[in-house]
Amino acid sequence: MDKFGKSQPVTRVEDQRFLTGHGRYVDDIAPKGALVAYVLRAPVAHAEITALDVEAAREAPGVHLVLTADDLAQDGVTEGMAFNLVQNRDGTKGAAPRRPILAEGRVRFVGEPVALIVAESLVAARDAAELIEMELEDLPAHMEIGPGGTALHDEAPDNRAFDWGMGDEAAVEAAVARAAHVVRMSLHDNRIIANPMEPRGCYAEIEGNRLHLAVNGQGVWGTKRNLARVLGLSPDDIRVTNPDVGGGFGTKAMDYPETYLVAHAARKLGRPVRWMADRTETMLSDNAGRGLDHDLMMAFDADLKITAYRVDSRVDLGAYNSTMAQAIQSELFSKVLMGVYDVQDTYLHVEGYYTNTTQVDAYRGAGRPEAIYALERIMDRAARELGVDTWDLHRRNFIPKEAFPYVSSTGETYDVGDFDRVLTRAEAECDRAGFAARKAESAARGKLRGMGLCYYIESILGNPSETAKVEFNEDGTVTIYVGTQSNGQGHETVYAQFLSDQTGIPAHLISVVQGDSDRIATGGGTGGSRSVTTQNNATLATVSRMIERFTPYLAEKMGVEAREVSFDDETFRAAGSNLTPTMIEAAAMARADGRTDLLVHEETATLPARSFPNGAHVAEIELDPDTGKVTLERYTVVDDFGNLINPMLVEGQVHGGAVQGIGQALCERVVHDEDGQLLTASFMDYAMPRADDVTMIRFATEAVPSTANVMGMKGCGEAGTVGAMAATANAVADALWDKGVRQADMPFTPHRVWMMMNAAMAAE
Repeated sequence: MDKFGKSQPVTRVEDQRFLTGHGRYVDDIAPKGALVAYVLRAPVAHAEITALDVEAAREAPGVHLVLTADDLAQDGVTEGMAFNLVQNRDGTKGAAPRRPILAEGRVRFVGEPVALIVAESLVAARDAAELIEMELEDLPAHMEIGPGGTALHDEAPDNRAFDWGMGDEAAVEAAVARAAHVVRMSLHDNRIIANPMEPRGCYAEIEGNRLHLAVNGQGVWGTKRNLARVLGLSPDDIRVTNPDVGGGFGTKAMDYPETYLVAHAARKLGRPVRWMADRTETMLSDNAGRGLDHDLMMAFDADLKITAYRVDSRVDLGAYNSTMAQAIQSELFSKVLMGVYDVQDTYLHVEGYYTNTTQVDAYRGAGRPEAIYALERIMDRAARELGVDTWDLHRRNFIPKEAFPYVSSTGETYDVGDFDRVLTRAEAECDRAGFAARKAESAARGKLRGMGLCYYIESILGNPSETAKVEFNEDGTVTIYVGTQSNGQGHETVYAQFLSDQTGIPAHLISVVQGDSDRIATGGGTGGSRSVTTQNNATLATVSRMIERFTPYLAEKMGVEAREVSFDDETFRAAGSNLTPTMIEAAAMARADGRTDLLVHEETATLPARSFPNGAHVAEIELDPDTGKVTLERYTVVDDFGNLINPMLVEGQVHGGAVQGIGQALCERVVHDEDGQLLTASFMDYAMPRADDVTMIRFATEAVPSTANVMGMKGCGEAGTVGAMAATANAVADALWDKGVRQADMPFTPHRVWMMMNAAMAAE
């Protein structure tokens, strides 16, 4: 680890400004005097728009512009929202109904944008929205994750968007037929709302002849491409920036209608326009996460080795295809379908359905938490039904250390792994040996106690290429420009630290610039746990280029041949020369000599393969059988993230991710009524995890350096969530098993748990 990062727990430099109120978020930096946009949204889940009269709103005091779908068409803005499709089992493409920027003739979910009002103030815009006369003819709402009901789109008459499969179905059926044991389980993965601390927002302005859009997203280049497509502009005429971003979690990775509406309004009016969602608007209009049902089947031989695994999933897409929705629970789910187990006969069958609800897309982990949740829940169930220890069942089926590199049943190449070593460390860290005594102590107080294990593996996703640019400034400082976007992860610290490690430039002299399409040519943004691995790979390439370019210049200064000059991560040296400049000193020399070509260095690098973080989560809960209240008493994580740059930041990422998974398991749940009205549209109704819902998290790492990148790193941003849901759920299932409860689905709120126990008692 000496060469590729010093692995020091450096505190985050950006926290100083965040904690003292100096963060610069999109609503803080909108141009003074900007007009304010407000979105009129559909009040019902499914209806034909029979009339829409906005004339009174246009004449209202302070109103500058009202836009409807007809107005966009008249202005030549006719493109719809972009999305990706998967291929059906019969070779056709998934359904691709148009998703309009503003509702066209029909509304399909509560919260769908119908009109945009731009006024001098938010109050004026809201008042004008009250004057809009919209007549609706209600249609039945389709709320089930399955076929039938009134069709939302002509392209999907049974509301099925896609029918996707991967694997050898016949081989799985044959394996099941000859199996000594077959375990079956149905499972629900509850829909959640991402709820970043900072709601979505943006502003747009005209800079000369160019459009500038600032948006609190997870990258700028995708938004730039989409703005060019939707607004009919040259990409050269668009600048997109991301300021400080208060949480993303995947839900801010893609564009939304408001992005295009605000940009178009600013162009049309020639004035800056700003928009910021409130909390209920966020809950109504942000892409939701999860929301799927599984039928699971796992086959075992007489020695309890898994011989086959089948998953049949039904996925809630919401009213339209969102950007990655079709791929998340199919292609991305498949990346870790069989987890860490040595099984080749698998089959994954996924059907996606439209419902009259908000779209569902990426939420921290995007398909991998869902896959691991299903797999680790049925592993736990299998151990119980087969009468064996779940820890032993895991070990029996692990991919052995000597089998790497290992090609999974779905074609993923796991480069390295030592799962037994990590699990053994987790067993010690969680004090499994003391669990029986803790369970007995709980029982003496009339409480139930359960322990849950999840062994996860995660696939790093997203564009494997990234760009870094390093610039030496006249005042002796250094700027590194990056193509990723922090939304809370601490990138400003870790990127400066890594560049410092590789060059000897003091970290306090390095500033990180991100989120500006004018200042760096390309970038992949942040998502899929890709950022640190891909960005630092690009930084390594840039540093190599810097050394290569400085070497002949310094060789001349030293009076030696270029091949005699070396760089030791801090200074340039050559035998026979007393000149040993640091990188900063070399840049100062070049500036004095007019060699400006040596002051800016930029490289793009591509990772040759993905890395696969993995680890064990162990949850321990206590349950009050009288009330159904679940208390998380202990929580332990042992991860293999390969080589670490900053352990403190890694631990923070794991804590945050774990709490999001625990929150889904214990309290978070989206609820609609039968007509599609969102009943959990505020924090009074939607239960977010609080500090007293989560215990202190014990964290340790067992590094097996990746061979997929020269740094030996594995991404950590989403791993906490990937492991937390199943660990927590299995702990609750463990406590409930002796009470006869067999079907235990998230979230484990007191009322739901109490109902599970009462239903089990009634069935006896």
